[in-house]
Amino acid sequence: MPLDWTPLKELVASCDSFVLTSHMRPDCDAIGSEIGLALALETLGKRVRIVNGDTTPPHIAFIDPQTKVETLGQGVTPEEVHQADAHIVLDTSAWGQLGPMADVLRESGAKKLVIDHHLSGDDLGGAVIKDTTAEAVGRLVAEAIDALGVELTTEMAKPLFAAIATDTGWFRFSSVTAATYETVARLVEAGANPAETFSTLFDRNTIERVWLQGRVLQSIRTELDGRVAFGHATAEDFAETGAAPADTEDVVNRLLSISGVEVAVLLTWMPEDGKTKASLRSRSDFDVREVAEVFGGGGHAKAAGVRIPGPIPEAKAALLAELVSRMA
Repeated sequence: MPLDWTPLKELVASCDSFVLTSHMRPDCDAIGSEIGLALALETLGKRVRIVNGDTTPPHIAFIDPQTKVETLGQGVTPEEVHQADAHIVLDTSAWGQLGPMADVLRESGAKKLVIDHHLSGDDLGGAVIKDTTAEAVGRLVAEAIDALGVELTTEMAKPLFAAIATDTGWFRFSSVTAATYETVARLVEAGANPAETFSTLFDRNTIERVWLQGRVLQSIRTELDGRVAFGHATAEDFAETGAAPADTEDVVNRLLSISGVEVAVLLTWMPEDGKTKASLRSRSDFDVREVAEVFGGGGHAKAAGVRIPGPIPEAKAALLAELVSRMA
């Protein structure tokens, strides 16, 4: 059933200035969706800023050649965010995922709209356009651009293609449908370059990123007779390789590739808040979102995440106990 884009059209008709934002540690779906929608709004004569709580990871910065994405606290103040007529939140509908931007939005009197595809979420105080069957918010933004009557440009198509391609594991996840390929075909026709995007994302790793991924793979241990695989990236791993937390992106899928593994968990130490970030993936009918929600996280049935207070061993013990209770 097609989404009703009326709330977005009404918001655009009634507002002149917008601030777009997304979740902590933004990925290609977050950044690409923000850029695609921002360019569409600018085409309609709107003033638009993209402000996230975390900086764009270096390895995906190529999808933002105009450096449109800004970071709160780095030249952008909460007061400047509050000056916008409207805030649009993309690729999350959870306060806990917004990081420093959460308090800024809570204190703002601007109109709010959420565009998301995650099952989990909170009431952010505005209209919500959500399709939990969508493989990526990037596809929803492509639909939004159509609903606004804006023609897709190459500048919009490139980041939106990256958004969809990465959130589908380069079109190998079960979330991919005919609608995925129909949208991607339009984006390619508009100027997106799949070969170039793949090469930039996966064939230009820093040596630090590869070193870190190697250490994560060496850390893998299996539980529940090989049905669950855990891997981790510790403070020592980051210090000794020179890599950053963003360099763990997509490694969890390597854990899931092990024969017999149904659920993979990657645990990453986040020193800025003293928590362990757990990325959970499933390739069976097991719903990892339900596990993440026990600890205050969320996501999808086959891909979820949560930040658990405390060090990696404690987080692993808690998650393993929950998994055992559900899978044994």
